[in-house]
Amino acid sequence: MIVFDLECFKGHRFEGWFNNTGSFEKQNAKNLITCPVCGDGRIKKMISPVVTCAPRSETEKHVESPPVDCQRLAREILEYVNKNFENVGPDFTKEALKMHYGATKKKNIRGSATDEEEKILRQEKIQFYKIPLPKEENEKEN
Repeated sequence: MIVFDLECFKGHRFEGWFNNTGSFEKQNAKNLITCPVCGDGRIKKMISPVVTCAPRSETEKHVESPPVDCQRLAREILEYVNKNFENVGPDFTKEALKMHYGATKKKNIRGSATDEEEKILRQEKIQFYKIPLPKEENEKEN
């Protein structure tokens, strides 16, 4: 089993359990997943550092897995995004819209968007993920 943090387009977050990623994708494509708060069927996966698994068979015993080093995981995700996504800076929304409507070729992009721009992306049903950036070591606490 796999657990996903999910969010409806109205911003309600909830958890969903699936056999695998494909199971989520199939159910979501058929609008079989709905928000338990408002009933919205427009659902997206959220990035989550939590992963679970179940035994492969009834006879296989559960084995404790080592604790997740969340700091290391966050650094690895950030490194991956920085290496594999083009930084379009404050033009993120503009570039995402152009790709969504076929004006430019689809590619992995990263950048920034205002709250109002995020609303536009949600209205256009453009999936995006917000990744919190760690403070720079030389930044002082306020």
